[in-house]
Amino acid sequence: MMDPLEHLQMLKDSAAGIAPRKGDLKRIRALRFTEPGFDRDKWREMCEMGWLGLRIPEDSGGSGLGAREFCSLAEELGAGLVPEPLIAAAMAAQLLPPDHLAPVLAGDRIVLAAWQEKANSIDLIGETVLRDGKLHGHKVFIPMAAGADAFLVTVPGGLALVERDAPGVSLDIQQTQDGGNYGMLILDNAPAEAIDGDAAEALEHTIMASSAYLFGIMDRAFAMTLDYMKTREQFGRKIGGFQALQHRAVDMQIQISLTRATVATAASTLDAAPTLRQRQAAVSRAKVRASDAAMVVTRTCIQLHGGIGYTDAADIGLFMRKAMVLAPLYGPPHIHRQRFRAVAPEVADE
Repeated sequence: MMDPLEHLQMLKDSAAGIAPRKGDLKRIRALRFTEPGFDRDKWREMCEMGWLGLRIPEDSGGSGLGAREFCSLAEELGAGLVPEPLIAAAMAAQLLPPDHLAPVLAGDRIVLAAWQEKANSIDLIGETVLRDGKLHGHKVFIPMAAGADAFLVTVPGGLALVERDAPGVSLDIQQTQDGGNYGMLILDNAPAEAIDGDAAEALEHTIMASSAYLFGIMDRAFAMTLDYMKTREQFGRKIGGFQALQHRAVDMQIQISLTRATVATAASTLDAAPTLRQRQAAVSRAKVRASDAAMVVTRTCIQLHGGIGYTDAADIGLFMRKAMVLAPLYGPPHIHRQRFRAVAPEVADE
């Protein structure tokens, strides 16, 4: 059996082909504010490498790995600002029955999870219903929905699979700050297939992966800023030599170190903790830490770049824009603080 650390390193190495840490961001820039906002060929390449099936059991065509491995991959995707909707699609893939998985895992068909019905919420219980094989209701904030072929919709007591082009389905696409898009799915007597399942566990893994992606964003933004401080001169000296700026860099390093530890601990807890409450507490703690720290770090990075950091030509700004979009996705910090306060006392009693 392969050592878990070898799994993690192999995933990081495989990600380097699509999202190299030292690579340029020309592909990312070219895809901004386009539709669907990502590259279907690149998506198939990612699926061929087995990324979408990381958490799918081996007997269903996946790799059967855990949150640690998926978060390790998500971190690298964040460092590369990869726009392909791996996290949202992985949530759906985790919930699809085996007989639906082959074209999805091959990258030929993109199914995205649609579970949220209002802003600032991580509540899976909504008003969208499946009656007599027809869906009624709506879902919001579906990441990169412009590229979806179908949606796996949460309904009371289970799930429903609906095709994007089915009658009674309308999709309102809104562009986001980072150049991607969100979709609002309107369902009016739309024919759908009932799917057995509960999305609670899959949502926790999705929140966890988004936290790891946020960590990847801040980690690379910080590395880019350190490189800039070593080369940029002002008043006849490298700006990295100014003590005030060194102090700000140290502050960022602390934020990054704390986030790295929190995300790693939460991913391990998600794999090993015996109760849902324990897993929720760890996941919410990681999401709060990653969301808050990503905004602090990326804003500081832009400030340390000086005036050019505020222009669209500067790559560092892409990292802050991505953090602005992802920090509130799958629950903003204040919602996860509320959930942590609600579940932490119960966890302490277990």
